Amino acid sequence: SADYMITSIALRCESTVWDITQKGYEKKRSKLIGAYFPQTPGNTFFLFVKLNQLHAQAGNKGRYVHTEAVQAALAKHKEKKMAVPMPSKRRSLVVQTSMDTYTPPEGDGEEEDGEGGGGTSSRAGSLSMEHWISRAIHSTSSTTTTTSSAASSSSSSTHSGGSGAASGRLADVLAQHVHISNHSAPPDVTSYTNITANTTTDGIQVDKAPGAGTTAQKQTPKYGNAELMETGDGVPVSSRVSAKIQQLVNTLKRPKRPPLREFFVDDFEELLEVQQPDPNVPKAEGAEVVTMAGEQLGVVTNWPPSLEAALQRWGTISPKAPCLTTMDTNGKPLYVLTYGKLWSRSVKVAYNLLHKLGTKQEPLVRPGDRVALVFPNNDPAAFMTAFYGCLLAEVVPVPIEVPLTRKDAGSQQIGFLLGSCGVTVALTSDACHKGLPKSSTGEIPQFKGWPKVLWCVAESKHLSKPPRDWFPHIKEANQDTAYIEYKTCKDGGVLGVTVMRIAMLTHCQTLTQSCAYTEAETIVNVLDFKKDVGLWHAVLTSVMNMMHVISIPYALMKVNPLSWIQKVCQYKAKVAFVKSRDMHWALVAHRDQRDINLSSLRMLVVADGANPWSISSCDSFLNVFQTKGLRPEVICPCASSPEALTVAIRRPLDEGCAPPGRGVLSMLGLSHGVIRVDSEEKLSVLTLQDVGMVMPGGLMCTVKPEGIPVLCKTDEIGELCVCTVATGTSYYGLAGMTKNTFEVYPVCNSGTPISEFPFTRTGLLGFIGPAGLIFVAGKMDGLMVVGGRRHNADDIVATALAVEPMKFVYRGRIAVFSIPVLHDERIVVVAEQRPDSTEEDSFQWMSRVLQAIDSIHQVGVYCLALVPSNTLPKTPLGGIHLSETKQLFLEGALHPCNVLMCPHTCVTNLPKPRQKQPEIGPASVMVGNLVSGKRIAQASGRDLGQIEDNDQARKFLFLSEVLQWRAQTTPDHVLYTLLNSRGTIYSSLTCVQLHKRAEKIAAMLAERGHLQDGDHVALVYPPGVDLIVAFYGCLYAGCVPITVRPPHPQNIATTLPTVKMIVEVSQSVCVMTTQVILKLLRSKEASAAVDVRSWPPVMDTDDLPKKKPPLLYKPSNPDTLAYLDFSVSTTGMLAGVKMSHTATSAFCRSIKLQCELYPSREVAICLDPYCGLGFVLWCLCSVYSGHQSILIPPSELEVNPSLWLSAVSQYKVRDTFCSYSVMELCTKGLGLQTDSLKSRGVDLSRVRTCVVVAEERPRIALTQSFSKLFKDLGLHPRAVSTSFGCRVNLAICLQGTSGPDPTTVFVDMRALRHDRVRLVERGSPHSLPLMESGKILPGVRIIIANPETKGPMGESHLGEIWVQSGHNASGYFTVYGDESLQSDHFNSRLSFGDTQTIWARTGYLGFLRRTELTDASGDRHDALYVVGALEEAMELRGMRYHPIDIETSVIRTHKSITECAVFTWTNLLVVVVELDGSEQEALDLVPLVTNVVLEEHYLIVGVVVVVDIGVIPINSRGEKQRMHLRDGFLADQLDPIYVAYNM
Repeated sequence: SADYMITSIALRCESTVWDITQKGYEKKRSKLIGAYFPQTPGNTFFLFVKLNQLHAQAGNKGRYVHTEAVQAALAKHKEKKMAVPMPSKRRSLVVQTSMDTYTPPEGDGEEEDGEGGGGTSSRAGSLSMEHWISRAIHSTSSTTTTTSSAASSSSSSTHSGGSGAASGRLADVLAQHVHISNHSAPPDVTSYTNITANTTTDGIQVDKAPGAGTTAQKQTPKYGNAELMETGDGVPVSSRVSAKIQQLVNTLKRPKRPPLREFFVDDFEELLEVQQPDPNVPKAEGAEVVTMAGEQLGVVTNWPPSLEAALQRWGTISPKAPCLTTMDTNGKPLYVLTYGKLWSRSVKVAYNLLHKLGTKQEPLVRPGDRVALVFPNNDPAAFMTAFYGCLLAEVVPVPIEVPLTRKDAGSQQIGFLLGSCGVTVALTSDACHKGLPKSSTGEIPQFKGWPKVLWCVAESKHLSKPPRDWFPHIKEANQDTAYIEYKTCKDGGVLGVTVMRIAMLTHCQTLTQSCAYTEAETIVNVLDFKKDVGLWHAVLTSVMNMMHVISIPYALMKVNPLSWIQKVCQYKAKVAFVKSRDMHWALVAHRDQRDINLSSLRMLVVADGANPWSISSCDSFLNVFQTKGLRPEVICPCASSPEALTVAIRRPLDEGCAPPGRGVLSMLGLSHGVIRVDSEEKLSVLTLQDVGMVMPGGLMCTVKPEGIPVLCKTDEIGELCVCTVATGTSYYGLAGMTKNTFEVYPVCNSGTPISEFPFTRTGLLGFIGPAGLIFVAGKMDGLMVVGGRRHNADDIVATALAVEPMKFVYRGRIAVFSIPVLHDERIVVVAEQRPDSTEEDSFQWMSRVLQAIDSIHQVGVYCLALVPSNTLPKTPLGGIHLSETKQLFLEGALHPCNVLMCPHTCVTNLPKPRQKQPEIGPASVMVGNLVSGKRIAQASGRDLGQIEDNDQARKFLFLSEVLQWRAQTTPDHVLYTLLNSRGTIYSSLTCVQLHKRAEKIAAMLAERGHLQDGDHVALVYPPGVDLIVAFYGCLYAGCVPITVRPPHPQNIATTLPTVKMIVEVSQSVCVMTTQVILKLLRSKEASAAVDVRSWPPVMDTDDLPKKKPPLLYKPSNPDTLAYLDFSVSTTGMLAGVKMSHTATSAFCRSIKLQCELYPSREVAICLDPYCGLGFVLWCLCSVYSGHQSILIPPSELEVNPSLWLSAVSQYKVRDTFCSYSVMELCTKGLGLQTDSLKSRGVDLSRVRTCVVVAEERPRIALTQSFSKLFKDLGLHPRAVSTSFGCRVNLAICLQGTSGPDPTTVFVDMRALRHDRVRLVERGSPHSLPLMESGKILPGVRIIIANPETKGPMGESHLGEIWVQSGHNASGYFTVYGDESLQSDHFNSRLSFGDTQTIWARTGYLGFLRRTELTDASGDRHDALYVVGALEEAMELRGMRYHPIDIETSVIRTHKSITECAVFTWTNLLVVVVELDGSEQEALDLVPLVTNVVLEEHYLIVGVVVVVDIGVIPINSRGEKQRMHLRDGFLADQLDPIYVAYNM
């Protein structure tokens, strides 16, 4: 009651002054209010406040409630405000438009349904809510001083003063912290336990700078230790990026809302835990709903038997009576259609439809056929004529929108509807026909998705006159279909609702009765006359009652929003049909016009009165126009749906009646589907107005929205269902959906149906309130179920629009929808921002919207995107096309200009972080060759000792001796041929030439360099024969060579320091190179990059001395160093390994046996010759085995991509070796040229092995696409394979000539994260294909061990690959003598089982699996699968992730992502993507990347960085240098297009 309201208001005002304690307030409140509360438990939970005496002043209440709630919610947030990092954007992306060139967007809120909510305050009569409340209280309380909202906000700001200061202090502490932790490992954010934190007033943790302890730990990095990933060594953390990340980290540390009890245990089957019901969730407690019946439908004697009969009657007895007046865009009457004209023209249309289309024998249209009506919104007269023409001809009209372009939003789905209805003819107006797009021949093209239709102009002058004796057949209304109304679904699909003739007539009767229409009344219509309320009242019911319709076109409303009010005055109209947007725009445009008088109105029907924000428009409108004769009881909200037609409409009340009540409901209750009158928390309430009573002759009940239609309880929100003749009968052609919607039999809790007649689901959610009033709280289509709670899109729109500054987005240009990500719906808000807003404005507004929605709806927004004005897809009436917007968002084609993602706040259903299980002790598991019941995972290549072959080179212990022997026995045999980019031979070396040149180098080293035995020499040469000559020259002189990639002339600054570093670390006493590179080393650019003075002596070998050395060096011990192999790992670590003479010879022999290499063979090598297997194949193997190596420098492929494959074909090569970068270059560069290569005679059919030399997991997608592409050139798919090597052993596996083909298995990616291998079928979800890395080389033994405990693993278990072989490297070459790492990597023993054998640890995870295939010796073949490097792997949430898996998912999400790299920083996952496209697409990628990583990897991306192509650094092997990238990112050197920090 009003007294209750005033008491609580008085209390609230008092509390602002005296500030009584909360407890005292509660006590006082309950004493005062107790009397008004219903005591009986069975009572429904409403308190409808009859605002009789307040109603007049309460004009603005509805609107302000929401705005104030939002402001209060934001004020709350301000107290605990924390800095959120703003995304950084490249300047070119910041849109700057001047206001002069700008026009407001089309259809600024002329949305059909999606017009914006309770936001904008009208300029007139803006009495603030407090103002009238205080007027109402004036008599009861003397303390009216604090009425303005300023007082309450100022009081709250003084309270928060303390914390404000605290947060200021906090910022200082943070700033210091950022500087302190300069070179130490960043804090771990994900666990709250190990952080030493001093908690400030707001409970935000501040980390103390990690002390010396962490630095000490870092000196000894262990394998599989994620710490390496977490350091920013040498990167000053105070750079801008790091500060932002620190900010983000601190924001994320705030305690989140409690997670849902919906953790899924990420075990094998990975079940989602069934959500435990929260005992505190409000539950419905009322009695079962009783079906409400409307008043009886009065049978009036002169109601016509059908609409056509009514038209005939008025057309003949009062032909001069006006039926319809149309307006032009100036508001002048354009045309008056009389009943006589409507009748005669409709008859003409009917005759032409039936007799003038097709031939006499084969008419194109027969009674019962469907015909499309395509009429523009400004021509209701032509539409009406065509519509009634169809009714008279007994054909079924399907009114649709005019397709403006061939690609119109949603026109494809409309086409689908027309096709399924079998439409072959489209009626249209003359002007519309002229405006349709035409082809060059003048034909109207077929629109996308449309069937072929014949376009007919249905205007009188284009039609033939019917003969005198022809009359349409007028029957009583029957069960035939009268018309089909289209309906757009949530997913964008279009359905056709069929309405029978009897339903159409009955519906007109119910409207006539409830609106009390009388003959010849004048009504004004602003709505779309082709469907819904506009069609029902202004086209159908109007004709039944011979009323006069004044039709206001949409175009006129855009020019003059007051036009409908002026027409009501001008024509003294009794009824007007509007939407709340029309009232809103009238208010905005209103300038106190003198001549307006609305006293003639007896009904102002608000078509979207069921929308939650219509109430504010109604109130404000009444508030302003009451002085102009508008009576409060005239406003009649109604609720309707395409399926159920008019569901309810408020009747015009008698004057002086009390206005109906309002429901003030708790949002929280609504989200759980129950109705609670809000008591305390005034922020989150929804104020609803009723939409009147059930329609005459109808029954209504509410049923549970999902599942079986069980009746709701009285205090429960359900879907409204109606049982009446006047509804649609089916979705055309869709029997199943029809059954679920139009043939529903509601049941009681006991399961018995409540009626034998079917009910129709209205698609509206609501309840039947006291006195049989219907309240609608939302639509089924706008329902979003997030975490088990239901939210209405419209409510969220209203909240977003109430956020200051309200002018930031256009009312009605905002879309809210949900997308499924990781087993739940996530809310997305998309809005068009005004063109003059700055980046700061946008970000400010976005943060506020997030906070407001969070406070009011207690739900997190997953993504908020702002797009430039006028860019969202529109519906024909200018509103936002929701499903199309959603589609664009999901496809990454929305092109937003600002994006804020909040996965950290929203996603609360991630699997539990994994706790590591303690390992089982050794004693219990080892039995013979079994570990926990499985065969021990061990395998070996063929035994070198037992292979009998006529290998002459075995006699020699040293490669230098092999070369001398070949120079004597086969002096003119060609060992090396180097090709240039044109494919011609650039230079070649025979055995004797190589020997002679090597001797000269040795002489030069002895003479000029004065080198001793065992001195280190750096060889800085381009790929070619000079490098080989220099290498053997070093061996002849007894020096230890180190091959170094020369600096890149275009990029000295970054490449030269690496060269210098290798020279220094390898302790080289001299550098040998060519004259060209020597000049480069002495250039200006070089001296800028490094200190040139500290180089050792540099010699160029272009002019060699003529004499040979006195004698060639012969090492005394084969275990001495032959050469050093330096390589930079993908994590950016430089590691050199020592290769002894024994290992080198064993290596060459192993490869010779595996690949069956003999002097008569030719091998093509397209690899970088500086380290690993690439160097061995380029420099060593030919000398050992005697085969000819055709050398192709990979850099030449950039000039001529077909060089390698042409050479393979030309030299009829059987074995060839390449790198991934070469393979990728061929795949991308020659993809479209296979035909031209074929015509040039390129033939790859002789290739039996094409091996990719790699130190990583095989890139199966690349090898497969390469095989597929070049299959046409004869390449056998089985020929392509990969090798595997690492630092401790440069080649462990290599697919040889004999032996089974490489096998592929599919493993479960989720199990891999837990270090388990689970084989699955191809194509199963979360499956990852792994290809075997070639065959294990002869003389190599492999075992799989647990990297932590060093125990042996069972077969098909994931562990670290350990290797033992004669060609293992003998250790790291280190200056610092860090022996612990050395012994761990090169001399490890198992902790149990065979504890004697000494193994080398590869640092790679993998597993062994025995296959069904047999190898050469007849044994079953053991396949080795490499999963990834331990040092690359990222430990996140207790699980082990390999970057490549996340990157593969990301690259798949959008066509513009060409490359991706991920790394972690302070336990945040950072994803860097290269964009191949316009910079406008950059922001599209942020949501897509976040979604895919969540869906497929259960990880939340912390930062998304969009960069240009080529920013991600890649080494010579084609591996990504993720650590370099990370350092570059933190040092702010990437120049990213966009950086998004996910909240």
